[in-house]
Amino acid sequence: MDMRRQASDNGMADVPAAPHRGGGRDSGGGMLSRVLAILLIVVSVVVLGWFGARAFSSVSSSQAVKGKQYQAVFLTNGQVYFGKFSQVNSSYVKLTDIYYLQVQQTVQPKDNSSSNNQQVSLAKLGGELHGPEDVMFINRDQVLFWENLKDGGKVVTAIKNYQAGGGK
Repeated sequence: MDMRRQASDNGMADVPAAPHRGGGRDSGGGMLSRVLAILLIVVSVVVLGWFGARAFSSVSSSQAVKGKQYQAVFLTNGQVYFGKFSQVNSSYVKLTDIYYLQVQQTVQPKDNSSSNNQQVSLAKLGGELHGPEDVMFINRDQVLFWENLKDGGKVVTAIKNYQAGGGK
């Protein structure tokens, strides 16, 4: 009791110090900074992986294109175009010197026993009603797959015959 009196005589109250439990502001801030650092590392790895995958896919596609050969491009809508890739990137492919298959059906066959009423021919892009130029930019999302065509294949042979005949 003498201690209390002395403290009160001095004008100071006897206040016990709060115990340190480790849960104060300093340790919470340290925990928060560790979580933020881990989150930053995870986001960085994901972003770098995404950019790396896109760069790798566009490089491998462009390297697989044989520039002197024709390619067949198969689209998600079922259409197939034949031409030469002049540019391939992660957003689109640029196709030039374009041909496509045109199916012609006869409305009334001459012979009822004939089951094949379709004729397939190769058409050059550019002669259509809307008059497109001989270049096409195709969204990569619309391309199912593409193939390099052999020079001796039927499509390339038909293209060469078309070109040799003056485009008619």
